[in-house]
Amino acid sequence: MNVDGLNVGTLVWLMTVLDVALTLPSTVRIAGLFEPKYQGQKMAFQQAVDRINKRYDILPHTTLVPEVREVDEDDSFHASKEFCHLMKGGIAAIFGPMSSISAAHVQSVCEVMEIPHVETRWDFREQSEFRSINLYPHYSALSKAYIDIIKQLGWTSCTILYEGNDGLIRLQELLRAPSESQLSITVRKIDTAFTRPDSKPDYRPILKEIKKRAESRIVIDCDYTKVQDILKQAQQINMMTQYYHYLLTTLDLDLVDLNDFRYGGTNITAFRLVDPSRPQVQAVLPAWKRRNLIPSMQSIQTETALMYDAVHLFAKALHSLSAASDVRTKSLSCSKAQPWAHGNSLLNYMKITDIDGLSGSVVYDNNGQRSNFQLDVTELGTGGLEKIGRWDPKKGVNITKDYNKVKQQVKHSLKNKTLIVTTVLEPPYAMAKEDPDGILQGNDRFEGYCIDLLENIANHLKFNYTIIPVADGQYGAQNKDGEWSGVVRELIDRKADLAVASLTITYLREQFIDFTKPYMNLGISILYKKPMKKNPELFSFLAPLSVEIWLYMIAAYLGVSFMLFILARFSPYEWYNPHPCNPESDVVENQFTLLNSLWFTIGSLMQQGSDIVPNATSTRVLSAVWYFFTLIIISSYTANLAAFLTVEKMNSPIENADDLSKQTAIPYGTSMGGSTENFFKTSKIQTYERMWNFMESATPSVFTATVPEGIERVKKEKYAFLVESTTNEYTTQRNCELMQVGGLLDSKGYGIGTPRDSPYRDLISNAILKLAEEQKLQILYNRWWKEKGGGGKCDTEDNKKTNANELGPKNVGGVFVVLAGGLGLAIIAALFEFIWKSRKYAKEEKAWGYKQKSLCSEITSELRLAVKCNGGSSRPSRKRRKEIEAEEMNNIETNGLTMMPLTGNYAPAGYPLPPSSKDQYS
Repeated sequence: MNVDGLNVGTLVWLMTVLDVALTLPSTVRIAGLFEPKYQGQKMAFQQAVDRINKRYDILPHTTLVPEVREVDEDDSFHASKEFCHLMKGGIAAIFGPMSSISAAHVQSVCEVMEIPHVETRWDFREQSEFRSINLYPHYSALSKAYIDIIKQLGWTSCTILYEGNDGLIRLQELLRAPSESQLSITVRKIDTAFTRPDSKPDYRPILKEIKKRAESRIVIDCDYTKVQDILKQAQQINMMTQYYHYLLTTLDLDLVDLNDFRYGGTNITAFRLVDPSRPQVQAVLPAWKRRNLIPSMQSIQTETALMYDAVHLFAKALHSLSAASDVRTKSLSCSKAQPWAHGNSLLNYMKITDIDGLSGSVVYDNNGQRSNFQLDVTELGTGGLEKIGRWDPKKGVNITKDYNKVKQQVKHSLKNKTLIVTTVLEPPYAMAKEDPDGILQGNDRFEGYCIDLLENIANHLKFNYTIIPVADGQYGAQNKDGEWSGVVRELIDRKADLAVASLTITYLREQFIDFTKPYMNLGISILYKKPMKKNPELFSFLAPLSVEIWLYMIAAYLGVSFMLFILARFSPYEWYNPHPCNPESDVVENQFTLLNSLWFTIGSLMQQGSDIVPNATSTRVLSAVWYFFTLIIISSYTANLAAFLTVEKMNSPIENADDLSKQTAIPYGTSMGGSTENFFKTSKIQTYERMWNFMESATPSVFTATVPEGIERVKKEKYAFLVESTTNEYTTQRNCELMQVGGLLDSKGYGIGTPRDSPYRDLISNAILKLAEEQKLQILYNRWWKEKGGGGKCDTEDNKKTNANELGPKNVGGVFVVLAGGLGLAIIAALFEFIWKSRKYAKEEKAWGYKQKSLCSEITSELRLAVKCNGGSSRPSRKRRKEIEAEEMNNIETNGLTMMPLTGNYAPAGYPLPPSSKDQYS
């Protein structure tokens, strides 16, 4: 909308300018007190005033006049005198000074005169004074930022180096952390009592102390001008490697020359308030460089940027205040308590005004402290300091760096780099090659599984290495004083980059060093000498079956034979005519006498058979089940007999760890300073506790200095050696007189050790997984365990055979169940045959002209005849029995006279036979 050619927005702006012009004088004086060492703040003060005087949106008709005075550092008298002199001319605000003593005196005068005091220095006071405003972030917020980044980095311990007492206040939140978390903190003051020949402070004694304690995480609180010197001296004692991590509390690390440390892999982290990439910074940086205000800087010092922002904050607040009231400065005297009327109002406007300056958003909370500011998290890379995240008071740390990019950078830095590798000479992991002429040099002097593993990993990651065996030959154990030995000590002291050996991954070691993924899984086992072979006994042919089975077989044999005899007598189908040519024979016979039944079953048991053949269904079912039973028993016996005749059984006095713990005749122990010893020492399992108590109190000592010493002791003495299963297998493959007793006592793995926070650990872990997928780890295992050095010579057929165990009820008990089931089925069949035949006989009597009996009577008659024991294997035929019964009935009717038949070959029971007729009736 236009009114007479003027835009409405333009009219509003003109009205605002006119209003401001009417309430502000043409010039407003502001004062600045600066010490000589803070020339940057002085120039920023003047540049900010010049910038504001050129702007039309802030104080368009008012010119800020800077009154700059230089005062000596901590000279409060001079500062107060200069301030009093400036007040006589009338000032609207005072900026500075930076030193705490001078600032305190100036602040006291401002409180009386009600003149706004603008500060840009670090202040340890809980709350700012009423007439003071500070653009520097409050120390409590910074302290929280430090603890947040330490938690983000996952530190469990660190050492704090501080320059002055202000540093302790600045880090107070961090110092409280141990009481609230598991963070362990050591505090040391930077000692400047030691000097170098050039009269500069010598920080190396305190750094060497930290290095001796194997601390790799260090927080340094000092002025940024001293950072380079401290890091240089740390580099001289080899503390600027990839294993150390430094957190610097200064917000001006951008101003430090870190070129000497960019390619060493050192981890250096810091916060910064001024982001060089911000548009506001980029807008002033070139001009300041052209004017040689910051000739050697790529960024702006924090206090310098804050001074620039402070002047803009003051100008904007004054602009807002002038719109509400007529602001006029006046001459004040330190000798009279006549405060400035607009001072409090101007200061309040500054606290509610916000700007977006070089240091980011400037906003104040109700306590007058700067809030809602953000800090960049920076880290030293090959290209210098790089922004990797951001921190703010509400959300904490947010890391935004690309970890894949970081991984690639670490991988690139590892290429062609030479790593120091420590190891323990122990077959087959690492061994010295035979070199009678002494011509082998460097890594060529060694061979073994771990040497080949290291070579494969190095080829995969393209790095070089130098192998140095550990001097004490130990893997690493902690003594009573907390000191470590062996390869673990080498890693803690950063004397080695890798430990490639049969190093067991344990919880205790993990607290001091890092491990890669395991390249081999194993457990603790018992190495013992093979017992003497037992000579075969005279009756060893009985050994394939247990005593219980032999007894069960005898019982089954007798039971089946007797049951066969009973079923044959009950079944009418087992009675046959002995004279096939005489169909009218008066006698029928049964082939299954008691002796014949015993012979039939023994013949089938011996797989020989007999001339006796069952005819009835019941006897055939029983015979078939017996045949099946004998098939299984004889087959099992024959198979197990072959093993018993070819294997000479050995009786070992111990079979497992429990047997070992319950006896004292056989001493047992482990190698000293290893994970196996620590396993028994810390175990809470009763068996292992008992074993440790025995080992610890045994005299002479059952511990050995090295594993080979323990193996030799097993060979020469009555001694059991507790050793890891891989070593056990390697030893028994080459010493046929030794064996592994029982199974594994635990489960663990071998890993490659690295110093804490090693950047190479993940890369090496990935290489191990790659080798495992390609089955190269198994190929290496077969090469060194079964192929080289005589491996496999004990894998002969005789040694591969295991002791044959006798067969017990659990092995062949099922066949007895089948036999019992078949026996029951045969009995049912016999009963069915018996009843069926009895019914048939009852019908036949009517056909023969006799009076028909009932079925029950017939069953009773047949049952009586079957259970007669004096009948032998023959009895009268069915027709003949009816004739005899008829004759008996006739004799009863003729007064009991019994007539002797003139013909026939049968005599009633109890009837005397003439001597000449015995053969005929037999």
